[in-house]
Amino acid sequence: MENPSSDVARAFIDQARTFLSREYLPKIERCLEQLTDEQIWFRPNDVSNSIGNLVLHLCGNARQWLVTGLGDSPDRRDRDSEFNQRDIIPRADLLQNLQTTLGDVDVVLANLDPKVLLEERKIQGKNVQVLEAVFHVTEHFSMHTGQIILFTKMLAERDLRFYDFSAGEPVNRWHN
Repeated sequence: MENPSSDVARAFIDQARTFLSREYLPKIERCLEQLTDEQIWFRPNDVSNSIGNLVLHLCGNARQWLVTGLGDSPDRRDRDSEFNQRDIIPRADLLQNLQTTLGDVDVVLANLDPKVLLEERKIQGKNVQVLEAVFHVTEHFSMHTGQIILFTKMLAERDLRFYDFSAGEPVNRWHN
């Protein structure tokens, strides 16, 4: 007999994996492809972050909350360095870091037992439910992906054409 709550838990985990690896990652990749290294690291002012800083921050956050918090990797995060980075890290290296991070995240989520979603883990010094950790990283990626998209459109001055509406229904194009 099927367990509906187990089905919901598995669906939640699977949807997080889809959002992170098949929605947000390809959109960030498309953004970075449109920009030079200088544009990726451009800061409009001293209190704003560059796209490069946001990518480093997404990697640090996802590693700390999921790869370390739910997996078995040691926590080596230096959050301040994600925002303090001023020297240009080449686009290819930045992309490799993001792709590797999300690959590691996907392994953790693929192996996550849905039965543990309500268990607590200590992440960033506080007790959080596993479900909260997964939700936090997914939501966090969504927010910063939107910022990266907006900043890319401003710098590249072009439509990123994530969707094709020519058939009357949206068809994603970020995998093309």
